[in-house]
Amino acid sequence: MDLNEVAVFVKVAQLGGFSAAARALALPVSTVSTRVARLEKRLGVTLLQRTTRRLRLTEAGAQYFRHAAAGLEHVAEAEAAVSVAAGEAKGRLRVTAPADLGDTLLAGLIVAMRTAYPQIDIELVLTDRYLDLVAEGLDAAIRAGALEDSTLIAKKAGIACWAPFASPDYLASAPPLSQPPDLRRHRCVQFAPLGREAWTLYAANGGMTVPMSGHVLVNDLGLARALAQAGEGVALLPTYGAGSGGEAGRLVRVLPDWHARADPVHIVYPRQRFMPLRLRVFVDVAAGVLARALD
Repeated sequence: MDLNEVAVFVKVAQLGGFSAAARALALPVSTVSTRVARLEKRLGVTLLQRTTRRLRLTEAGAQYFRHAAAGLEHVAEAEAAVSVAAGEAKGRLRVTAPADLGDTLLAGLIVAMRTAYPQIDIELVLTDRYLDLVAEGLDAAIRAGALEDSTLIAKKAGIACWAPFASPDYLASAPPLSQPPDLRRHRCVQFAPLGREAWTLYAANGGMTVPMSGHVLVNDLGLARALAQAGEGVALLPTYGAGSGGEAGRLVRVLPDWHARADPVHIVYPRQRFMPLRLRVFVDVAAGVLARALD
């Protein structure tokens, strides 16, 4: 018996296709197809019926999948239990996060993990889409904003707050800036996800929407920060790390009583009966790093 063939078949059945299984397993589609074909040949039955549009389990395939999936889960739990007992946190973690969390914060998280647990390999997938963790073969996600999937376990790490920043050189020659409406007399670098037509800012006594000219509109946080550092105007940036970069790249928070979006940040992962040690330590480290940065 080749457990690799069994595991590949189970993944194909779970995800409903060879291509999806290949992506989740980081294998060529041809390898996935070959392993399923070898399993069918060894068993002497057809497990999957393939058409140009869909793939479905045969009656024998459905029965084999139920038992095989349960067996693989028990094997995974046994390995995780041994790993916990031995105190070893190792293996590969696939984690997704929104790109606008920022390079500095995410790099700090990876460095902290690699320093504390060098035997854990990390694959970080940056995307603004909410990926299906199970379907995409992901272990965990860092998500900002309201949570959509109630089936996931979530650990809150803090609040990501955005506020207006500018460089000292720009402010030295710019018009006075004491209230949000004054922004209309300033050059502004607009980060598209925070508003293409206007910025909405909040203070203790309420909110205010300021129309924007849209002279510079970008969808990359790093570019928005670089433009602000270069003196191209006021930009809405996350308060964590906005002032970093040394004297040459220093940014100053303007309108200090006002802020833009404030999003809760969570670490989420699929519900499971036995949590692998590598995932457990990642959640703890990530929560600590994010809490310190966001506070």
